Amino acid sequence: MLLIEFHRGTLLLAQPSEFVLQQFPSIQWDPRVRKYRAPAYLYRNLVIFLRNQKIEYQDQARAFTTSPFSLQEQIIPRTYQQEAMQAFHQSGQQGVVVLPTGAGKTIVAVLLIVDIQRPTLIHVPTIDLMHQWVQVLTKYFGVKIGMLGGGFHEIAEITVATYDSALIHIERKGNQFGFLVFDECHHLPSNQFQMVAMSSIAPFRLGLTATPERSDSREYHLYEICGPLCYQAHIEELEGQTLSPYEVVTIEVTMLPSEKEKYDKAREEYVSFVRKEKIYFSSPGGWREFLWKSSRSQVGRSAFKAYLQQKQLSQASSAKENWIWKLLQQHLGDRILIFTQDNQMAYRIGHAFFLPVLTHHTKPKEREQFLQSFRDGKYSILVTSKVLNEGVDVPEANVAIIVSGSGSVREHVQRLGRILRAKVGKKAFLYELISKGTGEYQTHKRRRQHGAYQRFKKKGWS
Repeated sequence: MLLIEFHRGTLLLAQPSEFVLQQFPSIQWDPRVRKYRAPAYLYRNLVIFLRNQKIEYQDQARAFTTSPFSLQEQIIPRTYQQEAMQAFHQSGQQGVVVLPTGAGKTIVAVLLIVDIQRPTLIHVPTIDLMHQWVQVLTKYFGVKIGMLGGGFHEIAEITVATYDSALIHIERKGNQFGFLVFDECHHLPSNQFQMVAMSSIAPFRLGLTATPERSDSREYHLYEICGPLCYQAHIEELEGQTLSPYEVVTIEVTMLPSEKEKYDKAREEYVSFVRKEKIYFSSPGGWREFLWKSSRSQVGRSAFKAYLQQKQLSQASSAKENWIWKLLQQHLGDRILIFTQDNQMAYRIGHAFFLPVLTHHTKPKEREQFLQSFRDGKYSILVTSKVLNEGVDVPEANVAIIVSGSGSVREHVQRLGRILRAKVGKKAFLYELISKGTGEYQTHKRRRQHGAYQRFKKKGWS
């Protein structure tokens, strides 16, 4: 009889037949323990195979049973939430659901926890998001919710963990949960975080995200360890119904002559070096080649400094501050989020306009105070670099000003999603400030390659 055990994030198998070994090439002999070893996430497929082939086995791996979860408050799912749940069940209760920020991904997970009826571990990228999930789960289930992360080490039948904390404990806890939920699951394929999925035997898995695509194209690995993309709804499809109607306005800002002169000089030095060295950024290794060649000579190092300077001048143009002031005056009484690419510009704006600033340097208690004051209306404006890109619920926000950002489509969609949570009579506005005649325009074009932006045209301003 085949014996299945769980040990340190893997499966150990005793006496598997040649037939089983042929069907699962990833099962390999481990001379240290004198047993066969396999990835823990193979558990579901292996058990289903053994049952279908009527092969006798003894399961000593699983440390969970069914859990009779029930809702304390009724939830009436929206049509697309019902469709997402049906698609998840049809894909074998493993899969990735893609819904825009504000569309109720958490509610889909809550309803599926009731359906699956297994101890559940929910993974989140931040401590803030962990506490948000705990509040929602406590409301609907009325039971003690466990927490792993931020100084908490409490295991319950429904537990919320940060990815970092789950990674620490997965070798010992990987057989205690039957249902895994991965919020912001686009983080999962990273070299580090994928282990929280690979080291668990949980047969039921749900990934939740607004943007599954990754810049390294490794989303395929997400589907391997979490399940296929089973349902997707887009921002433009839910606009005006579940999400607020919105408008995106791109403002081309004319730089100050003195800054534009410095920009042009730095840009010319940087571009000349790239052309001379025949570096093509369109190729996969273009950026690495630039870093390597620029480090080999004084001319190259100077070109790299010029690259940083021209980028900083365009992203943090002083003329953008004038436009920030105009937009703040235009939207008096609204709840406004101001996004920057770097902390330095965020603090500069905060100092110039006496505004609260959130960065990764902000202490947790101060961050929560700022966010609560924004929700309560004490603060009507927050400035941030990347802290509010994901994992923070600020439904009151209806205006976003993008002072600068990367070329990431995900980042841009996440920033748009921060202001789209529906409210009666609400219309959202997203403003992009682009330095006219600079390389920032190409960054702007890359990050807008998403359906949520296709109907909006660029407007020229000065």
